[in-house]
Amino acid sequence: MTPVSNPAALARALPGAGPAILHPTAPAGFGVYLHWPFCAAKCPYCDFNSHVRHAPPDEEAYIAAFRREIAHRAELAPHRTVSSVFLGGGTPSLMKPATVGALLEAVASHWTMAPDAEITLEANPTSTDAHRFAGYRAAGITRVSLGVQALNDRDLRALGRLHSAAEALAAVDVAARHFERMSFDLIYARSPLQSVAEWRAELGGALSRAVEHLSLYQLTIEPGTAFHTLHAAGRLAIPDEDQARALYETTQELCERHGFAAYEISNHARPGAECRHNLVYWRYGEYAGIGPGAHGRLVVDGVRRAQSTERSPEAWLSRVMADGSALVEDEALTVEEEADEFLLMGLRLAEGIDPGIYERLRGRPLNEARIASLVEDGMIRLRPDGRIAATAGGSLVLDAVVADLAA
Repeated sequence: MTPVSNPAALARALPGAGPAILHPTAPAGFGVYLHWPFCAAKCPYCDFNSHVRHAPPDEEAYIAAFRREIAHRAELAPHRTVSSVFLGGGTPSLMKPATVGALLEAVASHWTMAPDAEITLEANPTSTDAHRFAGYRAAGITRVSLGVQALNDRDLRALGRLHSAAEALAAVDVAARHFERMSFDLIYARSPLQSVAEWRAELGGALSRAVEHLSLYQLTIEPGTAFHTLHAAGRLAIPDEDQARALYETTQELCERHGFAAYEISNHARPGAECRHNLVYWRYGEYAGIGPGAHGRLVVDGVRRAQSTERSPEAWLSRVMADGSALVEDEALTVEEEADEFLLMGLRLAEGIDPGIYERLRGRPLNEARIASLVEDGMIRLRPDGRIAATAGGSLVLDAVVADLAA
Protein backbone atom coordinates (compact mmCIF):
# COMPACT_ATOMS: atom_id res chain seq x y z
CA MET A 1 0.00 0.00 0.00
CA THR A 2 1.53 3.32 -1.05
CA PRO A 3 1.71 6.06 1.61
CA VAL A 4 -0.79 8.84 0.89
CA SER A 5 -0.09 12.53 1.37
CA ASN A 6 -2.80 13.95 -0.93
CA PRO A 7 -5.23 15.90 1.29
CA ALA A 8 -8.18 14.84 -0.85
CA ALA A 9 -7.25 11.19 -0.44
CA LEU A 10 -6.78 11.68 3.28
CA ALA A 11 -10.37 12.81 3.48
CA ARG A 12 -11.66 9.56 2.04
CA ALA A 13 -14.92 8.56 3.67
CA LEU A 14 -15.33 5.81 6.22
CA PRO A 15 -19.01 4.98 5.63
CA GLY A 16 -21.00 4.60 8.83
CA ALA A 17 -24.61 3.95 9.60
CA GLY A 18 -25.38 7.62 8.93
CA PRO A 19 -23.47 10.29 6.98
CA ALA A 20 -19.97 9.44 5.76
CA ILE A 21 -17.31 9.81 8.47
CA LEU A 22 -14.08 11.50 7.40
CA HIS A 23 -10.91 10.35 9.08
CA PRO A 24 -7.28 11.16 8.28
CA THR A 25 -6.03 7.58 8.59
CA ALA A 26 -8.70 5.99 6.37
CA PRO A 27 -6.19 5.19 3.56
CA ALA A 28 -4.29 2.86 5.92
CA GLY A 29 -7.04 0.28 5.46
CA PHE A 30 -9.25 -1.91 7.60
CA GLY A 31 -8.11 -5.21 9.10
CA VAL A 32 -9.74 -7.99 11.10
CA TYR A 33 -7.78 -9.82 13.80
CA LEU A 34 -9.15 -13.19 14.98
CA HIS A 35 -7.52 -14.55 18.15
CA TRP A 36 -7.45 -18.32 18.73
CA PRO A 37 -6.14 -18.58 22.31
CA PHE A 38 -5.27 -22.28 22.61
CA CYS A 39 -1.77 -23.80 22.53
CA ALA A 40 -0.36 -27.29 22.94
CA ALA A 41 2.15 -25.87 25.46
CA LYS A 42 2.90 -22.46 26.98
CA CYS A 43 6.31 -21.16 25.87
CA PRO A 44 8.28 -19.73 28.81
CA TYR A 45 8.98 -16.41 27.04
CA CYS A 46 5.41 -15.82 25.81
CA ASP A 47 3.19 -13.11 27.31
CA PHE A 48 0.43 -13.43 24.71
CA ASN A 49 -3.05 -14.51 25.75
CA SER A 50 -2.54 -18.25 25.22
CA HIS A 51 -3.96 -21.17 27.18
CA VAL A 52 -3.30 -24.91 27.43
CA ARG A 53 -6.29 -27.19 27.92
CA HIS A 54 -6.25 -30.93 28.61
CA ALA A 55 -9.16 -31.52 26.24
CA PRO A 56 -9.57 -29.94 22.79
CA PRO A 57 -11.97 -26.99 22.75
CA ASP A 58 -15.44 -27.32 21.27
CA GLU A 59 -14.71 -25.71 17.91
CA GLU A 60 -18.37 -25.55 16.90
CA ALA A 61 -19.18 -23.58 20.04
CA TYR A 62 -16.33 -21.15 19.35
CA ILE A 63 -17.41 -20.75 15.71
CA ALA A 64 -20.86 -19.67 16.94
CA ALA A 65 -19.29 -17.17 19.37
CA PHE A 66 -16.92 -15.74 16.76
CA ARG A 67 -19.87 -15.24 14.43
CA ARG A 68 -21.73 -13.27 17.09
CA GLU A 69 -18.77 -11.06 17.98
CA ILE A 70 -17.96 -10.42 14.30
CA ALA A 71 -21.57 -9.29 13.85
CA HIS A 72 -21.22 -6.95 16.82
CA ARG A 73 -18.10 -5.26 15.42
CA ALA A 74 -19.76 -4.95 12.02
CA GLU A 75 -22.60 -3.05 13.67
CA LEU A 76 -20.06 -0.62 15.12
CA ALA A 77 -18.07 -0.33 11.90
CA PRO A 78 -20.35 -1.16 8.98
CA HIS A 79 -19.64 -0.96 5.24
CA ARG A 80 -15.88 -1.39 5.60
CA THR A 81 -13.73 -3.10 2.97
CA VAL A 82 -11.42 -5.66 4.59
CA SER A 83 -7.87 -5.38 3.29
CA SER A 84 -6.47 -8.05 5.60
CA VAL A 85 -7.44 -10.78 8.04
CA PHE A 86 -4.96 -12.21 10.54
CA LEU A 87 -5.61 -15.37 12.54
CA GLY A 88 -3.24 -15.21 15.51
CA GLY A 89 -2.91 -16.73 18.91
CA GLY A 90 -2.27 -18.89 20.65
CA THR A 91 -1.87 -21.45 17.89
CA PRO A 92 -4.48 -21.05 15.13
CA SER A 93 -3.03 -24.05 13.29
CA LEU A 94 -4.59 -26.23 16.01
CA MET A 95 -7.94 -25.42 14.40
CA LYS A 96 -9.49 -27.71 11.84
CA PRO A 97 -9.41 -26.22 8.32
CA ALA A 98 -13.22 -26.27 8.34
CA THR A 99 -13.19 -24.03 11.43
CA VAL A 100 -10.85 -21.57 9.72
CA GLY A 101 -13.16 -21.56 6.70
CA ALA A 102 -16.20 -20.88 8.89
CA LEU A 103 -14.51 -17.89 10.56
CA LEU A 104 -13.49 -16.40 7.22
CA GLU A 105 -17.01 -16.89 5.87
CA ALA A 106 -18.34 -14.99 8.90
CA VAL A 107 -16.00 -12.07 8.19
CA ALA A 108 -17.01 -12.01 4.50
CA SER A 109 -20.72 -12.11 5.38
CA HIS A 110 -20.51 -8.84 7.34
CA TRP A 111 -17.93 -6.78 5.43
CA THR A 112 -16.77 -6.52 1.83
CA MET A 113 -13.54 -8.44 1.21
CA ALA A 114 -11.02 -6.66 -1.02
CA PRO A 115 -10.25 -8.77 -4.11
CA ASP A 116 -6.58 -8.96 -3.09
CA ALA A 117 -7.18 -9.27 0.67
CA GLU A 118 -4.25 -10.77 2.57
CA ILE A 119 -5.42 -13.58 4.86
CA THR A 120 -2.68 -14.81 7.21
CA LEU A 121 -2.66 -17.76 9.61
CA GLU A 122 -0.02 -18.25 12.29
CA ALA A 123 1.18 -21.84 12.53
CA ASN A 124 3.59 -23.93 14.51
CA PRO A 125 6.14 -25.74 12.32
CA THR A 126 5.33 -29.24 13.51
CA SER A 127 4.62 -32.08 11.12
CA THR A 128 1.02 -32.23 12.41
CA ASP A 129 0.37 -28.59 11.59
CA ALA A 130 2.10 -28.85 8.21
CA HIS A 131 -0.24 -31.67 7.19
CA ARG A 132 -3.15 -29.20 7.44
CA PHE A 133 -1.66 -26.61 5.08
CA ALA A 134 -3.54 -27.81 2.00
CA GLY A 135 -6.79 -27.58 3.95
CA TYR A 136 -6.02 -24.05 5.14
CA ARG A 137 -5.26 -22.99 1.59
CA ALA A 138 -8.60 -24.41 0.44
CA ALA A 139 -10.35 -22.60 3.33
CA GLY A 140 -9.11 -19.24 2.05
CA ILE A 141 -5.74 -18.64 3.74
CA THR A 142 -3.36 -16.83 1.38
CA ARG A 143 -0.34 -16.40 3.65
CA VAL A 144 1.16 -18.40 6.52
CA SER A 145 3.47 -17.23 9.30
CA LEU A 146 5.51 -19.97 10.99
CA GLY A 147 6.77 -19.69 14.58
CA VAL A 148 10.16 -21.30 13.94
CA GLN A 149 12.04 -19.22 16.58
CA ALA A 150 15.37 -21.08 16.30
CA LEU A 151 17.16 -23.40 13.91
CA ASN A 152 19.08 -25.50 16.40
CA ASP A 153 17.64 -28.03 18.80
CA ARG A 154 19.56 -26.76 21.82
CA ASP A 155 17.87 -23.38 21.74
CA LEU A 156 14.49 -24.76 20.69
CA ARG A 157 14.46 -26.86 23.85
CA ALA A 158 15.49 -23.84 25.93
CA LEU A 159 12.67 -21.81 24.39
CA GLY A 160 10.13 -24.53 25.22
CA ARG A 161 9.30 -25.25 21.59
CA LEU A 162 7.79 -28.62 20.72
CA HIS A 163 9.36 -28.98 17.26
CA SER A 164 12.90 -29.80 16.16
CA ALA A 165 15.01 -27.79 13.73
CA ALA A 166 14.51 -30.53 11.13
CA GLU A 167 10.72 -30.36 11.56
CA ALA A 168 10.82 -26.58 11.23
CA LEU A 169 12.75 -26.68 7.97
CA ALA A 170 10.44 -29.37 6.61
CA ALA A 171 7.40 -27.24 7.51
CA VAL A 172 8.94 -24.23 5.77
CA ASP A 173 9.31 -26.30 2.62
CA VAL A 174 5.71 -27.58 2.84
CA ALA A 175 4.39 -24.04 3.42
CA ALA A 176 6.32 -22.75 0.41
CA ARG A 177 4.65 -25.39 -1.77
CA HIS A 178 1.14 -24.40 -0.67
CA PHE A 179 1.43 -20.62 -0.27
CA GLU A 180 2.99 -18.02 -2.51
CA ARG A 181 3.29 -15.79 0.54
CA MET A 182 5.04 -17.15 3.61
CA SER A 183 6.97 -15.79 6.58
CA PHE A 184 8.68 -17.24 9.60
CA ASP A 185 9.90 -15.91 12.94
CA LEU A 186 13.28 -16.23 14.62
CA ILE A 187 14.37 -15.04 18.06
CA TYR A 188 17.95 -13.87 18.58
CA ALA A 189 19.94 -12.68 21.60
CA ARG A 190 18.26 -15.64 23.27
CA SER A 191 21.29 -16.93 25.16
CA PRO A 192 24.81 -15.79 26.13
CA LEU A 193 25.95 -18.92 24.25
CA GLN A 194 24.72 -17.46 20.96
CA SER A 195 27.77 -15.95 19.30
CA VAL A 196 27.70 -13.55 16.36
CA ALA A 197 29.29 -16.23 14.18
CA GLU A 198 26.64 -18.78 15.17
CA TRP A 199 23.80 -16.33 14.54
CA ARG A 200 25.32 -15.30 11.21
CA ALA A 201 25.30 -18.93 10.05
CA GLU A 202 21.75 -19.54 11.35
CA LEU A 203 20.31 -16.37 9.85
CA GLY A 204 22.12 -17.00 6.57
CA GLY A 205 20.46 -20.41 6.40
CA ALA A 206 17.08 -18.86 7.14
CA LEU A 207 17.51 -16.24 4.42
CA SER A 208 18.37 -18.91 1.89
CA ARG A 209 15.02 -20.61 2.60
CA ALA A 210 12.80 -17.59 3.20
CA VAL A 211 10.34 -16.96 0.41
CA GLU A 212 9.69 -13.29 1.02
CA HIS A 213 9.48 -12.25 4.68
CA LEU A 214 11.20 -12.77 8.04
CA SER A 215 10.23 -11.51 11.50
CA LEU A 216 13.38 -11.31 13.65
CA TYR A 217 12.95 -10.48 17.32
CA GLN A 218 15.41 -9.96 20.13
CA LEU A 219 14.39 -12.00 23.17
CA THR A 220 12.76 -9.79 25.79
CA ILE A 221 11.97 -10.85 29.34
CA GLU A 222 8.29 -10.02 29.82
CA PRO A 223 6.56 -9.75 33.21
CA GLY A 224 4.30 -12.66 34.05
CA THR A 225 6.26 -15.20 32.00
CA ALA A 226 8.24 -18.19 33.26
CA PHE A 227 11.41 -16.59 31.89
CA HIS A 228 10.74 -13.49 33.99
CA THR A 229 10.54 -15.59 37.14
CA LEU A 230 13.73 -17.48 36.28
CA HIS A 231 15.60 -14.29 35.37
CA ALA A 232 14.54 -12.55 38.58
CA ALA A 233 15.82 -15.57 40.55
CA GLY A 234 19.18 -15.44 38.77
CA ARG A 235 18.54 -18.76 37.01
CA LEU A 236 18.32 -17.42 33.45
CA ALA A 237 21.14 -15.50 31.80
CA ILE A 238 20.65 -13.31 28.74
CA PRO A 239 23.21 -11.56 26.51
CA ASP A 240 24.62 -8.29 27.77
CA GLU A 241 23.95 -5.02 25.94
CA ASP A 242 27.10 -5.17 23.80
CA GLN A 243 26.40 -8.73 22.64
CA ALA A 244 22.75 -7.92 21.90
CA ARG A 245 23.75 -4.88 19.84
CA ALA A 246 26.30 -6.93 17.87
CA LEU A 247 23.61 -9.52 17.08
CA TYR A 248 21.20 -6.76 16.05
CA GLU A 249 23.76 -5.17 13.74
CA THR A 250 24.54 -8.56 12.20
CA THR A 251 20.82 -9.04 11.59
CA GLN A 252 20.50 -5.74 9.74
CA GLU A 253 23.62 -6.26 7.67
CA LEU A 254 22.80 -9.81 6.53
CA CYS A 255 19.17 -9.06 5.71
CA GLU A 256 20.10 -6.00 3.70
CA ARG A 257 22.67 -7.99 1.76
CA HIS A 258 20.07 -10.64 0.86
CA GLY A 259 17.48 -8.08 -0.26
CA PHE A 260 15.28 -8.28 2.85
CA ALA A 261 14.87 -4.63 3.77
CA ALA A 262 13.99 -3.72 7.35
CA TYR A 263 10.65 -2.07 6.62
CA GLU A 264 9.85 -2.13 10.36
CA ILE A 265 12.02 -2.49 13.48
CA SER A 266 11.73 -6.29 13.64
CA ASN A 267 10.39 -7.18 10.19
CA HIS A 268 12.27 -7.72 6.94
CA ALA A 269 10.85 -8.37 3.49
CA ARG A 270 11.60 -8.38 -0.18
CA PRO A 271 10.13 -5.30 -1.93
CA GLY A 272 6.35 -5.61 -2.09
CA ALA A 273 6.21 -8.55 0.36
CA GLU A 274 5.60 -6.56 3.53
CA CYS A 275 2.87 -7.93 5.82
CA ARG A 276 -0.15 -5.87 4.82
CA HIS A 277 -2.03 -6.65 8.01
CA ASN A 278 0.72 -5.31 10.23
CA LEU A 279 0.99 -2.26 7.97
CA VAL A 280 -2.63 -1.51 8.88
CA TYR A 281 -1.52 -1.37 12.53
CA TRP A 282 1.65 0.64 11.96
CA ARG A 283 -0.01 3.10 9.57
CA TYR A 284 -2.72 3.45 12.21
CA GLY A 285 -5.65 2.10 10.27
CA GLU A 286 -8.74 0.54 11.79
CA TYR A 287 -8.84 -3.05 12.93
CA ALA A 288 -11.51 -5.14 14.61
CA GLY A 289 -10.12 -7.39 17.36
CA ILE A 290 -12.26 -10.50 17.84
CA GLY A 291 -11.75 -13.50 20.13
CA PRO A 292 -10.49 -13.98 23.71
CA GLY A 293 -8.04 -11.24 24.68
CA ALA A 294 -8.12 -9.51 21.28
CA HIS A 295 -7.43 -5.78 20.94
CA GLY A 296 -8.91 -3.43 18.34
CA ARG A 297 -9.07 0.17 17.21
CA LEU A 298 -12.32 1.20 15.50
CA VAL A 299 -13.45 4.64 14.37
CA VAL A 300 -17.07 4.95 15.53
CA ASP A 301 -18.92 8.17 14.68
CA GLY A 302 -15.60 9.81 13.85
CA VAL A 303 -13.93 8.88 17.17
CA ARG A 304 -11.26 6.19 17.50
CA ARG A 305 -12.06 3.69 20.25
CA ALA A 306 -9.62 1.41 22.04
CA GLN A 307 -11.18 -2.00 22.53
CA SER A 308 -10.19 -5.27 24.18
CA THR A 309 -12.06 -8.43 25.09
CA GLU A 310 -12.28 -10.85 28.00
CA ARG A 311 -9.06 -12.89 28.16
CA SER A 312 -10.35 -16.18 29.59
CA PRO A 313 -11.55 -18.33 26.66
CA GLU A 314 -14.38 -19.88 28.64
CA ALA A 315 -15.53 -16.57 30.11
CA TRP A 316 -15.30 -14.94 26.67
CA LEU A 317 -17.43 -17.71 25.17
CA SER A 318 -20.09 -17.36 27.86
CA ARG A 319 -20.24 -13.56 27.62
CA VAL A 320 -20.45 -13.51 23.83
CA MET A 321 -23.23 -16.08 23.71
CA ALA A 322 -25.14 -14.19 26.40
CA ASP A 323 -24.51 -10.60 25.28
CA GLY A 324 -23.24 -10.74 21.69
CA SER A 325 -19.84 -9.35 22.69
CA ALA A 326 -17.22 -9.76 25.40
CA LEU A 327 -15.66 -6.30 25.35
CA VAL A 328 -14.05 -5.37 28.66
CA GLU A 329 -12.57 -2.12 27.29
CA ASP A 330 -14.28 0.25 24.86
CA GLU A 331 -12.86 3.69 25.47
CA ALA A 332 -12.84 6.77 23.26
CA LEU A 333 -9.29 8.03 22.77
CA THR A 334 -8.54 11.70 23.30
CA VAL A 335 -6.95 13.58 20.43
CA GLU A 336 -3.68 13.55 22.38
CA GLU A 337 -3.80 9.76 22.87
CA GLU A 338 -4.69 9.17 19.23
CA ALA A 339 -1.87 11.39 17.96
CA ASP A 340 0.64 9.77 20.34
CA GLU A 341 -0.36 6.29 19.14
CA PHE A 342 -0.04 7.43 15.53
CA LEU A 343 3.54 8.55 16.23
CA LEU A 344 4.50 5.45 18.20
CA MET A 345 3.17 3.08 15.56
CA GLY A 346 4.26 4.99 12.48
CA LEU A 347 7.82 5.65 13.59
CA ARG A 348 8.39 1.90 13.80
CA LEU A 349 8.29 1.90 10.00
CA ALA A 350 11.22 2.77 7.76
CA GLU A 351 8.81 4.96 5.76
CA GLY A 352 8.01 6.98 8.89
CA ILE A 353 4.99 9.23 9.32
CA ASP A 354 3.30 12.02 7.37
CA PRO A 355 3.37 15.08 9.68
CA GLY A 356 0.24 16.38 7.92
CA ILE A 357 -1.76 13.43 9.24
CA TYR A 358 -0.43 14.08 12.75
CA GLU A 359 -1.56 17.70 12.48
CA ARG A 360 -5.07 16.63 11.45
CA LEU A 361 -5.29 14.15 14.32
CA ARG A 362 -3.83 16.43 17.00
CA GLY A 363 -5.19 19.77 15.83
CA ARG A 364 -1.74 21.34 15.74
CA PRO A 365 1.52 20.65 13.88
CA LEU A 366 4.60 19.02 15.33
CA ASN A 367 7.01 21.50 16.90
CA GLU A 368 9.62 22.46 14.30
CA ALA A 369 12.25 23.24 16.94
CA ARG A 370 11.88 19.75 18.47
CA ILE A 371 12.11 18.18 15.04
CA ALA A 372 15.30 20.11 14.31
CA SER A 373 16.78 19.11 17.68
CA LEU A 374 16.03 15.41 17.14
CA VAL A 375 17.51 15.59 13.63
CA GLU A 376 20.65 17.18 15.05
CA ASP A 377 20.87 14.46 17.70
CA GLY A 378 20.60 11.77 15.03
CA MET A 379 17.30 10.39 16.33
CA ILE A 380 15.08 11.17 13.32
CA ARG A 381 15.58 12.10 9.68
CA LEU A 382 13.54 14.10 7.20
CA ARG A 383 12.80 12.16 4.04
CA PRO A 384 12.69 13.84 0.61
CA ASP A 385 8.93 13.21 0.45
CA GLY A 386 8.40 15.23 3.63
CA ARG A 387 7.86 12.25 5.93
CA ILE A 388 9.63 11.93 9.29
CA ALA A 389 11.39 8.65 10.05
CA ALA A 390 13.35 7.32 13.03
CA THR A 391 17.02 6.61 12.47
CA ALA A 392 18.61 3.32 13.55
CA GLY A 393 19.65 4.98 16.80
CA GLY A 394 16.23 6.56 17.30
CA SER A 395 14.50 3.23 16.82
CA LEU A 396 16.36 1.87 19.87
CA VAL A 397 14.86 4.61 22.09
CA LEU A 398 11.58 5.11 20.26
CA ASP A 399 9.45 5.82 23.33
CA ALA A 400 11.72 8.74 24.24
CA VAL A 401 11.69 10.06 20.66
CA VAL A 402 7.87 9.96 20.57
CA ALA A 403 7.61 11.70 23.95
CA ASP A 404 9.93 14.46 22.74
CA LEU A 405 8.09 14.94 19.45
CA ALA A 406 4.66 14.95 21.06
CA ALA A 407 5.50 17.36 23.89
